[in-house]
Amino acid sequence: MNTDKNTLTLTPKEVQEVALDRVSEITKEFVEGFRFLEDNPKSVTFFGSNQFKEDNPYYQSARTLAGRIAKELNYAVASGGGPGIMEAANRGAFEVGGTSLGVTIKLPSEQTINKYITKQVDHYYFFVRKVMLSFSAEAFVFFPGGFGTLDEFFEIMTLIQTKKIEGVPIICVGGDYWRNVENFLKETLLSRETISEPDLSLYTITDDHDEILEIIRKVPVRNSLPFQPDRGREQ
Repeated sequence: MNTDKNTLTLTPKEVQEVALDRVSEITKEFVEGFRFLEDNPKSVTFFGSNQFKEDNPYYQSARTLAGRIAKELNYAVASGGGPGIMEAANRGAFEVGGTSLGVTIKLPSEQTINKYITKQVDHYYFFVRKVMLSFSAEAFVFFPGGFGTLDEFFEIMTLIQTKKIEGVPIICVGGDYWRNVENFLKETLLSRETISEPDLSLYTITDDHDEILEIIRKVPVRNSLPFQPDRGREQ
């Protein structure tokens, strides 16, 4: 290794060793994550801003909706485990005695974990966590949010559009927010033919909790994960 004070150069062998170590760590996280999901086969994942407080109407809606999903449908409720909409969803499930899942992330400055999680899996890599959240549910419920929420929304839309995951409803709650997103899709993307008309049917915008429960009730439980780890193999 070149240890010059202005450079840090790895030899090809050292690069290979670092890469193998990193791949091993990533594989371990995937195995742990998918085992966690296997133990909770029926779930609905909530996304939305981490900024909303409990007096916010979106927070209150997410809390009530998650409670109904857990109590009336007996589904686990999953989130990223943080504050805002994530807390509201976990809280709603927790308060009715349901299963409240947190798919959390390790950050340089410690992530604020809400206190309503009954089961948790922690990740170092953002992309591993995103895979867990993207493949873990029978339905995805999106509340208004910022860059992270929209990132997840468009990524899952792409996965469904390309049939990497199939038959999973995307439910957008907060029509005053999501209609603006839909207008962008129609006026900017559809008008330029960068998407097609059927792509606009990949999601449902509704604030009606009864309608949302009926959508989820009709969805078949997904029987397989994108990766099935060998439980007999020690990682």
